[in-house]
Amino acid sequence: MIRRAMVLAAGRGTRLAPLTDTMPKPLVPVAGRPFVEHILAFLRAGGIEEVVLNLHHLGHLIEQHLGDGSRLGLRVRYSWEDELLDTGGGIKRAESLLGGEPFAVINGDSVLDLALADVLEHHERHGGVATMVVRPDADAARYGLIELDADDRVWRVAGRPAGGPTTLRPFMFPGLQIFDPAVFQWMDADVAFSLTRVTYPRLIEAGVTVRGFVTGARWINIDTPDALAAADTELRRHSLTDRHRARRQGCREGA
Repeated sequence: MIRRAMVLAAGRGTRLAPLTDTMPKPLVPVAGRPFVEHILAFLRAGGIEEVVLNLHHLGHLIEQHLGDGSRLGLRVRYSWEDELLDTGGGIKRAESLLGGEPFAVINGDSVLDLALADVLEHHERHGGVATMVVRPDADAARYGLIELDADDRVWRVAGRPAGGPTTLRPFMFPGLQIFDPAVFQWMDADVAFSLTRVTYPRLIEAGVTVRGFVTGARWINIDTPDALAAADTELRRHSLTDRHRARRQGCREGA
């Protein structure tokens, strides 16, 4: 059972300025509550119990708002970064809080309308060091293609490494992934680096299997003013987690 997750929450959110000049992006209100609360509800509905958030830009406001997480039914801890360490460096910095068992990682500005429990079970069933959730998107190349073979093995991330099968399927990566703690062996300490530009190509080039979890689930993000407005409309229309929580409860009762 995977019970830990990390929310990447340290970024400056420059594309939402001037709103994010005085408010960290995870606290931007969406459908009447800070966006990070939607993310934490999504994680909790999937069975997550412990969450680590990395903090930098106005991180003290996030810590003040969430506290120890008990109000939201979670145990929340924090990993502070004096300088931004990017996605991979931030996760490596939090190794002492995450190491020892598998964990999920989710961006602090987006969430997928799917049952997280299905992704966690898929990772546990197939094993391996990493599972990337990917989705088809007409603009996938704009985000950096994630290329999978017919068996959902990831062979290239944003064009790296070169080589691999000649026939691959292109997807986009919406920022949800699952890691085995062995991934820390492939990460350098105390430096800033990207998961997609450094860690994943390093794993693939070494022959380590990276799995893809393909979904057509709706992707909700707040990365730009237009996306923020759309997210507010969507989440006012219906909650992300209610039906997934009900489905998970139904599975437990039927077991």
